[in-house]
Amino acid sequence: MLLRRLWTVAAVLVAAAGLVQAAPAGSVRAQATYNNPVLWQDFADIDIIRVNDAYYYSASTMHYSPGAPVLRSYDLVNWEFAGHSVPKLDFGAKYDLSGGRGYVRGIWASMFNHRKSNNTFYWGGCVDFANTHLYTASTVEGPWQRHATINKCYYDAGMLIDDNDKMYVAYGNTNISVAELSPDGKSEVRSQQVFTTPSNIGTLEGARFYKRDGKYYIFLTRPANGQYILKADNPFGPYTLRQVLLDLPGPIQGGGVPHQGGLVQTQNGQWYYLAFVDAYPGGRVPALAPVTWTSDGWPQVQTVNGRWGATYPFPNLTPRPVKPMIGVDTFTGSALGPQWEWNHNPDTTKYTVGNGLRLQTATVTNDLYSARNTLTHRIQGPSSTATVALDLSAMRDGDRSGLAMLRDSSAWLGIKRDGGRNRVVMVNNLTMDGNWNTTNTGTEVAGADFAGTRIWLRANVDIRPGAGRQAKFSYSTDGVNFVPFGPGFTLNNNWTFFMGYRFAVFNHATQALGGAVTVQRFELSTP
Repeated sequence: MLLRRLWTVAAVLVAAAGLVQAAPAGSVRAQATYNNPVLWQDFADIDIIRVNDAYYYSASTMHYSPGAPVLRSYDLVNWEFAGHSVPKLDFGAKYDLSGGRGYVRGIWASMFNHRKSNNTFYWGGCVDFANTHLYTASTVEGPWQRHATINKCYYDAGMLIDDNDKMYVAYGNTNISVAELSPDGKSEVRSQQVFTTPSNIGTLEGARFYKRDGKYYIFLTRPANGQYILKADNPFGPYTLRQVLLDLPGPIQGGGVPHQGGLVQTQNGQWYYLAFVDAYPGGRVPALAPVTWTSDGWPQVQTVNGRWGATYPFPNLTPRPVKPMIGVDTFTGSALGPQWEWNHNPDTTKYTVGNGLRLQTATVTNDLYSARNTLTHRIQGPSSTATVALDLSAMRDGDRSGLAMLRDSSAWLGIKRDGGRNRVVMVNNLTMDGNWNTTNTGTEVAGADFAGTRIWLRANVDIRPGAGRQAKFSYSTDGVNFVPFGPGFTLNNNWTFFMGYRFAVFNHATQALGGAVTVQRFELSTP
């Protein structure tokens, strides 16, 4: 996976707990077509399954916590957050930002499936090139629990639960192997290499494992421009290889070739391929295409004028209401919604949810990349705006709080409190090197005194693929009239961080702990 470089036309928007709709809700209505990407947010390394009439989509999250989000849909086009398979990155102190950092580690391409015999969802992933951790739950909302740890790395794995209830895992890079798990899914019974990638192809990885009409298929990606598939009569082979796509133009202008992801069959017998498209600086976003099968049992992606279609006929599925992926959160529930993920594991004693989100300082540092309890939200493409309302009355000297564009090159707008007074500032040039060590903690490029105790911070960002895309910051004292502040921040569109930019809300100390801010409102909106 380290070799890999990775809007909805919404039929329905409904209110959700803690969310206000971005547009008035309409009745559920059928659509004639859908547009790609089906969801313009960063959800990479897709594994997709169907359980009865619901579709579930698992994705990578690297160093963000909780990890491995699960999305749900009833029509393959309109998606909502459902939960996370990994409640905490419980894989060592570095994931707590203690004695190290876990940037671009953690949750990579992983396996996700549902076992009918015990009505259990399974998630499994290799962490730090070491052990494979498996988690289970009876519903995707959770609670998810650690099921087992296998002392072996199932790299870029896919899980098949066979007709006889046996559990198999396909995994590997270039050399592809298959493992059979014990009946309880806690250990390995057998493993063997089943395929070696020909040198003229290069690398194959990102395995997904399927069975159709008595044949076994391992779906593999050639990062980041191809897709291949293996077919056999037996889980352990021998396998025959066929190319599915190579250098197929994608549906996003400036974006990459749709690849990796997975296949799924609808309850009506149709097949679809949900791939992702490299679309930096925003990340890797999902694109959906119908699939047909040849008479001798090979899948074919249906193209439009020689490319992955920007538009296809809507699946023969009935849309149902789903929670919007954009909107307003006022943090009135007892816990954060699944749209939120922390940068590394949070210190759970330093935040509360209820009457807003109270963020106490959790780290004394001058480096945002080392500060705990930075809360992140994906960006909606191709462009969107985040607005956050902060109560500053409990800040203390040395505290820094604000709204960031977070990645390996970052900037933020917020408040510095020093000497008993607040200043609103824009800081840019926060940078990391290729080993994800901090190389610059930032430069203040705009500043002004701020006398109030409440501020609205706003970032408007363009994440269309390509160089030169910018985020622009502004602030308000009343939530209505916003003042542009600081220069535009040019986003880094390099792929090597894997994750795309995120909005991030933070509060950390540079002198001593004890201060706090309250996030009263967060809104993600589109033009």
